Amino acid sequence: MKPSKSELLVGRLFLFTLMAFTVLPFISIFITALYPSNTIPNGLEWPSDPQWGNFIEAFKVANMAALLGSSTFIVLAVVPVSLVISTMAAFAIGILRFKGSGVILTLFIFGLTLPFGGIIIPLYFLERAIGIYNTRLAIVLPLIGLYMPFAVYWMRSHFVNMPPEISEAARVDGATSWDLFRHIHVPLAAPPIVSLGILLSVWTWNQFLLALVLVEDPTQRTMAGALGAFQGHYATNVPLLCAGTIMILVPTLVIFVIFQRQIINALIQGAVKG
Repeated sequence: MKPSKSELLVGRLFLFTLMAFTVLPFISIFITALYPSNTIPNGLEWPSDPQWGNFIEAFKVANMAALLGSSTFIVLAVVPVSLVISTMAAFAIGILRFKGSGVILTLFIFGLTLPFGGIIIPLYFLERAIGIYNTRLAIVLPLIGLYMPFAVYWMRSHFVNMPPEISEAARVDGATSWDLFRHIHVPLAAPPIVSLGILLSVWTWNQFLLALVLVEDPTQRTMAGALGAFQGHYATNVPLLCAGTIMILVPTLVIFVIFQRQIINALIQGAVKG
């Protein structure tokens, strides 16, 4: 049934309002970043003399070059491993459906309710005991484990909706479980795998709590984690702090702009199959 003009108008007004609430804070931060250092901006008023050098100063003060390398390393260490483990686990639960797979899925679902803040203290003492505290591994290993519930559930929702005839036909041709996984189901699962990889990359890049608590060296943290130390030293310099915030947000925005088609396709695919 085709929506009426009034329904289309209401929908567009709702989307416009939602976009305004989403974009205005970013615009406010950007304008504030252009004010002279140690000044207080007056709302959304454009500065008479924009200080574009604030971005260069923030880049140097926060040691952004080292943070970019550290964040990139952490993302490359977390995301591929998480994708491989979660895809294999979801394939076993959704396609092979071995005995006890339902119980394991239930445990993963319970894991979705586990808050990062609720385990930060046990993680702190555990990592000090095994000697990885204040290293990038202190961020990488917990993130891989904490991402598993969502990642497995995401991939399982794809595998469980695949037509069983695909696997049955491959079994008739002599395909093993590994052949099913590697040559048939993984290629078909490319859209959700790519979308999951993008989400995990953005979440890892923006990880704040674990990086701030489990790593003392700012150059070993993610960029968002280092922003906490940056804020502690330059909390009174609001324009410089906003300039650093913009530089941290830009990479994630670029990722979403470049891969928005893949994300939308995966979400639509899940909605249609669900």
